[in-house]
Amino acid sequence: MHTKTLVVTYLPSGERSNTKQLVDAFLATAKGKATVEHLDLLRELPDVFSAEVLGAYVTRNYMGEALAPAPAQAIAKMDRMTAQLKAADIVIVAFPMHNFGLPAPVKAWFDSILLKGQTWDMNASGFVGLMKGKKALILNTSGGSYEGPMAGWEHAVSLARTEFTFMGFDAIEAITASGLNANPAQAPAVIATAVAKINDLVARWYA
Repeated sequence: MHTKTLVVTYLPSGERSNTKQLVDAFLATAKGKATVEHLDLLRELPDVFSAEVLGAYVTRNYMGEALAPAPAQAIAKMDRMTAQLKAADIVIVAFPMHNFGLPAPVKAWFDSILLKGQTWDMNASGFVGLMKGKKALILNTSGGSYEGPMAGWEHAVSLARTEFTFMGFDAIEAITASGLNANPAQAPAVIATAVAKINDLVARWYA
């Protein structure tokens, strides 16, 4: 039985994308081991919390009230993306860093699937993640290198990891290729190292 895997990508550079090289490496290694569903955030842009969407979310998920047809339609895409996430055993999210953080569509995707009562909840002890038993892999590339004095500038992988942790994922790993623009001569070797790590992870997660 193949492991159901959701691959969420945001690859605006298309075939020139460094991140795409990591995604392609994952798909090639996982072929025959995973049942893959692909969510391309370029083709299906997530909704954001407009007044209508936020109102529907608060009314239903916080106040426990049934929604009329119009508010239900307003939040329907978020519900669909959340159901897609919940149906997967492993979630891969792949994106480049933009201006030190998550690209806006990726942040919107996380906002879409972090729904109270669906992927997290609250009890007397505080927040509870509802995605126990699932694994997440973050694939990320960046032009700069965010280590040492620059470590505090990195808000992409760190936020994605926090989001998955909040939802209660059992295993969360990140494989990155950084400094690709800062040191172009080393870029192929950096990507090759990331690909080797992906191959190792697939061997462990899809054994």
